[in-house]
Amino acid sequence: MSAFENRPPYGSYAGIMGGFVGLLAAAGALSRLLDRDPQCQTALDFAVLAAASFKTARTLSHDEVTSFIRQPFVRGQAHSGDEEPLPTGDLEQAIGELVTCTRCVGTWAAAGLASTQILAPRFGRLLTWSLGAAAANDFLQAGFAALTSKANELEEHSD
Repeated sequence: MSAFENRPPYGSYAGIMGGFVGLLAAAGALSRLLDRDPQCQTALDFAVLAAASFKTARTLSHDEVTSFIRQPFVRGQAHSGDEEPLPTGDLEQAIGELVTCTRCVGTWAAAGLASTQILAPRFGRLLTWSLGAAAANDFLQAGFAALTSKANELEEHSD
């Protein structure tokens, strides 16, 4: 493999970033054209948006139900949630890196959810609050499982 083949797909990264900025600008322009103002600007709204973005990013980058989105851009089967992007050196690799990275796809999720709240407020709020509740559910389930496991472990040791 040559050094050129190992080079990250910088042009594709730039295209993806340009698409991100362009879509965000389009959402902003459309909201202005429709005379829509963000109605939810409280700390609670921000927290719910953060939780919803977290849940969306985890779902897109790891869950089996969204493996069809990752499949064209990863090695092997995109069913495990720990896939690696195809090392093609082009847009395919860049998209693979985007859809397998929770932080990367989380930025897109946050922008999409925030835009949806402005452009279609009722749907956007319903979607964001549903995903935020699902994120809280994930944390509660994980916490409950950890506490139950620890309680069982302590019970076994006390016998």
